Amino acid sequence: MNAATKSSELERCQLQPGDVLLVTDIQNDFLPGGTLAVAGGDEVVPVLNRYIDAFQAQGLPVYATRDWHPLRHCSFHAQGGPWPVHCVAGTHGADFAAVLTLPPDTTVISKATSRDREAYSSFQGTNLDSRLREAGIRRLFIGGLTTDYCVLNTVRDARRLGYDVFVLADAIRAVDVRPGDGQRAEAEMASLGARRITLDGLAA
Repeated sequence: MNAATKSSELERCQLQPGDVLLVTDIQNDFLPGGTLAVAGGDEVVPVLNRYIDAFQAQGLPVYATRDWHPLRHCSFHAQGGPWPVHCVAGTHGADFAAVLTLPPDTTVISKATSRDREAYSSFQGTNLDSRLREAGIRRLFIGGLTTDYCVLNTVRDARRLGYDVFVLADAIRAVDVRPGDGQRAEAEMASLGARRITLDGLAA
């Protein structure tokens, strides 16, 4: 549990039809040894695997998002962006972590696939919203990397689009380019109506 997690703020809920687990950007380049490694990023993987098990046990869907950048993507330093080269489509760095136990029927959503457009939100430039609606999804449980970029922006869009959102407080980590970015992101998500939950509060 990270320092921002307070038990008094955590929810309890029971999984039900219409729920989806959204595993965000658990890719090699964001883990130790990657070109854009997030401190503690590897710590969320075993926790997410337990969430995956819980959703699978109830026959509920698992979606996984990934950065899937072309070469010379606008977010890279050489193109004037803020980040080192990372998650180039088809490379090892863009692969999901080998220890992440995604089920065979996982729906994969690739984002930021255009050279001249960044996309932190899993909804931006993808068909995620239409796929969730077609599947009758009402509640989104989101964890992964990173709290202050892709998780935050996905939650912003999910709430704007009318989904109920649970943030997996024990399965997110922040980049913290500026100290405290992760805590500020968690506070903003809460202000948008996203609820915080951990494995302890998840009843199958």
